[in-house]
Amino acid sequence: MVQNRRRHPARAYFLTGRSPASQARTLRRTVGGDLIVAASDAREHDHLRHYIAARQSGDWMVFGNGEQVATVADRLTSGQAPILALDELDYEPDPPIFTPRLTVIAGNHEGGRAWFGAARHSAGNRTTTNRLTLHVSDLAPGEGVLMTTYHSNGQEIATGTPFMEVRTTAGNRTDLLDELWSVLPPELRIAAAAFVPGGLTSADIRQASEARA
Repeated sequence: MVQNRRRHPARAYFLTGRSPASQARTLRRTVGGDLIVAASDAREHDHLRHYIAARQSGDWMVFGNGEQVATVADRLTSGQAPILALDELDYEPDPPIFTPRLTVIAGNHEGGRAWFGAARHSAGNRTTTNRLTLHVSDLAPGEGVLMTTYHSNGQEIATGTPFMEVRTTAGNRTDLLDELWSVLPPELRIAAAAFVPGGLTSADIRQASEARA
């Protein structure tokens, strides 16, 4: 999600889960400055559930819901343009859901330039990946773009809409985190973070486990 308020862009990332394995996760910073999703207990690394969620790459910040974040960041570091860095990504091999791989490349400068990429399974029988890309810039105060992996009616689950334009009243990253946290279903929310361009190392992080402690 990219949000722009008073011409200062802010970004947010949230983590939810339904199964015990997905619930047993945490969002934390590494010594190198990455934001990672890691196991909150002693279970082994699961490459579909544990990954780099956000990484700074030169003038760009990359964040998303899987191992592709590191791949895209490496491509940007090697000099690829954002639109090319998002190419050739695939959805997750987790039938029958086939979780979409969602990735954001956001610039560190005023103007709020960002590329949103969604690698999705076809609604039909094709196995080849549908790759969608959205480029936005110059968001007005209070405007944002939201990508979510799933949506649910409480009984059934389906992949979410690739991109949604949203509004927020948040004036800074702390307000944005508060607003985001308040709308996540309590039984599903695990963690969330809000950060500003170039400020991943000082991201505000909230954990559901801390609230329950």
